Amino acid sequence: MAPTPLSTHSAVTLNVNGEKHTLTVDHRTTLLDALRERLDLTGTKKGCDQGQCGACTVLLDDRRAVACLQLAVAAEGREIVTVEGLAEGEQLHPVQQAFLDLDGYQCGYCTPGQICSAVAVIEEHAAGWPSAVTDDVRPEAGPPPLTAEEIRERMSGNLCRCGAYVSIVQAVERAAGIRAQAARTAEGAQTAKGRGAAA
Repeated sequence: MAPTPLSTHSAVTLNVNGEKHTLTVDHRTTLLDALRERLDLTGTKKGCDQGQCGACTVLLDDRRAVACLQLAVAAEGREIVTVEGLAEGEQLHPVQQAFLDLDGYQCGYCTPGQICSAVAVIEEHAAGWPSAVTDDVRPEAGPPPLTAEEIRERMSGNLCRCGAYVSIVQAVERAAGIRAQAARTAEGAQTAKGRGAAA
């Protein structure tokens, strides 16, 4: 009696932009193809399909990942955010707004990946993660200044064939400043609240 052939497909539930989608996919299907071809989330772009250009960058559990190298079945149970999921209704994410205001794109093909990567870069920097150009990598040193050199190094996995790098760096710098200001405001409000409770 011939052995039963193993199935090459599985049902997976992907949590994308806060919504769950159950799909039956071939085990070889990449997250990129599942997003674009099965869920019609075409903001995530297919560039090199080899993990080198960053056009397909998405956020997996708040960390950036190139979707062309991530299998869809391996993304089950993880929080996936694409460029379509960054805005709050009609309110653009600060990174999206900065790219728009400072013209951080030309053809726009790499822009979704650049934006998703920038969102993660800003959070990684705020958490104190060093980069290859960080002078003082000791944890107690805290986050280094987010200079243009730091931004270029941290964003180096995302290529822009049009060469809009100057505007991209400026957009990341502006969005990081907005995030830092919001964090300081929230910290001040928390301190004031604590003083009021102690009074």
